[in-house]
Amino acid sequence: MTLTSPLTSRADATFLSTGIPGLDTILSGGLVKGRIYLIEGEPGTGKTTTGLQFLLEGIRHGESVVYITLAETAVELQGVAASHGWEVGGIHVEEVLRSESMLSPEAEYTMFHPSEVELGATTQLILSAIDRRKPTRVVIDSLSELQLLADTPLRYRRQVLALKQFFAKRSCTVMLLDDRTAAGIDLQVRSIAHGVITLDQSVKDYGAERRRIRVVKYRGIAFRGGMHDYDIQHGGLCVYPRLVAAESRVMGPRKQLISGLGELDALLGGGLEEGTSTLIAGPPGTGKSSLAAQFVAAAAGRGETSAMFLFEEAANNLLNRADGLGMDIREPYESGLLTIQQVDPAELSPGEFASVVCGAADRGVKIVVIDSINGYLNAMPDERFLATHLHELLTYLGQRGVATILVGVQQGMLGGQMSTTVDASYIADNVVMLRYFEHDGEVRQAVSVFKKRGSLHERTIRQFSMSRKGIQVGEPLRGFRGILTGVPVYIGTDGPNPNDLEAGFASGIR
Repeated sequence: MTLTSPLTSRADATFLSTGIPGLDTILSGGLVKGRIYLIEGEPGTGKTTTGLQFLLEGIRHGESVVYITLAETAVELQGVAASHGWEVGGIHVEEVLRSESMLSPEAEYTMFHPSEVELGATTQLILSAIDRRKPTRVVIDSLSELQLLADTPLRYRRQVLALKQFFAKRSCTVMLLDDRTAAGIDLQVRSIAHGVITLDQSVKDYGAERRRIRVVKYRGIAFRGGMHDYDIQHGGLCVYPRLVAAESRVMGPRKQLISGLGELDALLGGGLEEGTSTLIAGPPGTGKSSLAAQFVAAAAGRGETSAMFLFEEAANNLLNRADGLGMDIREPYESGLLTIQQVDPAELSPGEFASVVCGAADRGVKIVVIDSINGYLNAMPDERFLATHLHELLTYLGQRGVATILVGVQQGMLGGQMSTTVDASYIADNVVMLRYFEHDGEVRQAVSVFKKRGSLHERTIRQFSMSRKGIQVGEPLRGFRGILTGVPVYIGTDGPNPNDLEAGFASGIR
């Protein structure tokens, strides 16, 4: 049968793939054969889907697999599979359900507790199904039914231990699904299971639910700890392992990437180095996104690929604005040299976004633009962790020689009281600042480089403007004080002394 997700191959025969590539990565390759694993989570977190993917992976390798259901019917399971486009004819579904006759008054037990009658009968049905099918993979859904039948913790623990020994003798790899409806977190089975995986779902004040997965326990395996984002798509669970940039550190030479504007490259000391991150900050409308697009256009002219991730602006608006500036990024976009992805912060988890960006880097893009950091902040579940997420992402991109450009929108228009929602300047290798300033009843713009780690750079302030001819960066504005405050004062230079500010600016921008 055909599966919808790519599968992780593993040379080590003692490991089984879960059928979920991201989960296999977290588990350092998959599940150890012949062990029992607990998959726990509240209803709606995707436990049944996880179990089905695990069994479908077994079918792909020609194994015999069994799904033992204590609550849902085979028809209901087929409905779940059909919603993902799966054909589950190869899965042996064993229904261990109470008969309709149990609804009649005559069926009520009077002398014996249900745990003394039904638990034994249920267990016998499970064991006979295993002996009959002789599977290598088994899913039992769900443990809550067994826990309720057992009635006491002691009886329940002994029952699970007996099942563990039974499956171990038959070399079965078992997933026990627990929906926590019986008694919350099941510490009894946690202590017995070889591995424990928790699926969590939380509802935010706005936007879609956030789903996260965590490996609580995995004996003898150095798994990737912490919380990892995942979502349930058509085709099953898609897990996004938490980014750990330190796992793949590389070293190598870096070349400079020019913008195609001589004055701007001179201001930057020759251009932006590969593997560095650059923050372009300034108030709204100063040309931050256009400046980032200039580097993308220059990269396309060299035949290099780029990727832009837009949180606020639509891709069509970006292309039309670039056309208005005479900047050619439409042709690279249509030819595939440039990819533009519009991001919805309310629907995207941080892990998924990091996965998409790192995937672009793995495909060999030279420039990544994230526009803007403010939108990235809105996609985060907790503002406190933004710096950590961003640092890991920039480190990963830097190790692959990608030049990352971050756009940061500052609050305010003029003066020194402008601020950003998040301060990413200390994380970025380079900081380019765009400013408004007022002169003679006209609002103008200036550009300067406040920080650059890759090379020496100019400390000057240059005038910056945009027109149908594109972006223009002028000569250094000398003889003026207070440009960054928004109200400059001409104080004179050693060179020609202009009679007024207009002459001074005219000499500065030629």
